[in-house]
Amino acid sequence: MAATTRAITIASNSTYSLLGKKPFLGARSLRLNNLKVSSRTTRSFTCKAIYYPEVTVKEDGQPQTLDYRVFFHDKSGKKVSPWHDIPLQLGDGVFNFIVEIPKESSAKMEVATDEPFTPIKQDIKKGKLRFYPYNIHWNYGLLPQTWEDPSLANHEVEGAFGDNDPVDVVEIGESQRKIGEVLKVKPLAALAMIDEGELDWKIVAISLDDPKASLVNDVDDVEKHFPGTLTAIRDWFRDYKIPDGKPANRFGLGNQAVNKDYALKVITETNESWSKLVKRSIPSGELSLV
Repeated sequence: MAATTRAITIASNSTYSLLGKKPFLGARSLRLNNLKVSSRTTRSFTCKAIYYPEVTVKEDGQPQTLDYRVFFHDKSGKKVSPWHDIPLQLGDGVFNFIVEIPKESSAKMEVATDEPFTPIKQDIKKGKLRFYPYNIHWNYGLLPQTWEDPSLANHEVEGAFGDNDPVDVVEIGESQRKIGEVLKVKPLAALAMIDEGELDWKIVAISLDDPKASLVNDVDDVEKHFPGTLTAIRDWFRDYKIPDGKPANRFGLGNQAVNKDYALKVITETNESWSKLVKRSIPSGELSLV
């Protein structure tokens, strides 16, 4: 079947003005605003932006094929990067989160950090599409404008070096989101996963439009209002590689989720690393900075 290109629905809950607070670092920033929804095949949401007044998220190719990509485009049709061009911080402790993997799905989708404009694609290993051995039970994705520096050792987490990717987010709200959806979230906790010796932070967050969002503001609130969720997240990421014959992942910081303040520290530090990366202060290797 020939490759196709079509726009997909984005039910974004990002709403803030051009005069809102600045992102942490860097000048590359979209200002997401109101969603336009229709029953047509092609749908788009508009953005008030310094540089890109509108963004459309489009699928290129067929899902679950090697060449499937989800691209972000501005109003003129130019491609933009969800990693580099969407702002991290919205102010008042709220951040943008880009969904790569909807909850209750198993296709291992990720931003292609080594491809121009860093589209979302399905991960490949040995020429085959990757799937988790079972569904992930939360929405999963990344914080834009963050990067876990592989040359930087974290002495609080066994001296582990960063995994060369944006920071991961586990969003615990009740709704299943869509690939490429941009949500406003607040961080609640963090888990320091060590994957084959590399540090791979998991920021636990909740979308502001979730019915329980007002009830949770820190790690203890998660335990109270989402009992067992932090343990379930840790155990899921610890064990998901075992069916493939690999050892379990490990966790630093006492094998426990740390609080919101620590999560914000991780976000700040990895945003600083990203800023150095895009300023070419750190070698980018095969990473795309476009």
